[in-house]
Amino acid sequence: MDLTLALVIGVVAIALAFDYTNGFHDAANAIATSVSTRALTPRAALFMAAAMNFIGAHLGTQVAATVGKGIIDAPKGSHGLVIVAAALIGAIAWNLVTWYFGLPSSSSHALIGGLVGAAMASASVVHWDGVVEKVVIPMILSPTIGFGLAALIMIAIYWIFRNSQPGKTNRGFRYSQTVSAAAMALGHGLQDAQKTMGVIFLALTVGGFAAPTDPIPQWVILSAAGAISLGTYAGGWRIMRTLGRRIIALDPPQGFAAETAASTVLYVAAMGFGAPISTTHTITSAIMGVGATKRLSAVRWGVAGNIVTAWILTIPAAALVAAVTYFLLHAIVE
Repeated sequence: MDLTLALVIGVVAIALAFDYTNGFHDAANAIATSVSTRALTPRAALFMAAAMNFIGAHLGTQVAATVGKGIIDAPKGSHGLVIVAAALIGAIAWNLVTWYFGLPSSSSHALIGGLVGAAMASASVVHWDGVVEKVVIPMILSPTIGFGLAALIMIAIYWIFRNSQPGKTNRGFRYSQTVSAAAMALGHGLQDAQKTMGVIFLALTVGGFAAPTDPIPQWVILSAAGAISLGTYAGGWRIMRTLGRRIIALDPPQGFAAETAASTVLYVAAMGFGAPISTTHTITSAIMGVGATKRLSAVRWGVAGNIVTAWILTIPAAALVAAVTYFLLHAIVE
């Protein structure tokens, strides 16, 4: 087996490992609100989320194209594959750190940070216009829109059900949350599994096993969908507690409003713009939005501040780890 083929296989394995960590790191995004309101049991929620993640991964490849072709230009051959491997290791490291501390950071931005850091360390081309247009602007807009849309949906619910009995209304929204949680998990698969597809396709093109104009191979789609689904089923209980209880104690109508708003933003970003936005940022800001409609003090802003700090650090931290990893791999492999 020649070096290039061995590196391609290694990068694909690391990419699927990242996809798995993405799944258990982000499982909370889809189901934390439903579990915290007792709309679903934890195990049933995880099974549903895993299945919907798998289905969502098959709904498009626009985001995969952005990640695989629009962020960096890696050189052909073993050098390019070392860059991609370093990017993935940087992203995995940040996922594990934030998972350990129960912080719902963005796997998507960790991956983007890893790609940029490894490319800069290797003096490869970074498409800064693509980073700004497809990453930075959506990174700002998606949580802002998620917050506002969730608040509007929550206000509408308060008005529509203003004369309803609270107990009956809560029971109804527990059933509705099954649908909204499924929609959120579908959006997560649509967004996050595609990012791994994009990196694997980048490795294939760098290794000479695919042309940039080729479609994403079916085996890449299936393997990325399977890895993120298995990771999701493994669960991310530390982060689930943060999203489900520590930001705000959610009731079923609030959970429904947050999930509906977040999933809407995910679909529009993926289908309309091919933008790799963060499911974590979107659902977290939506939870804050529904909490703020009740009263501002209902949101635990100290916890929210810690989360936002992790958001800000994600891209530079993953980039730094990826850069260091690149130098180590470069010294060993090349």
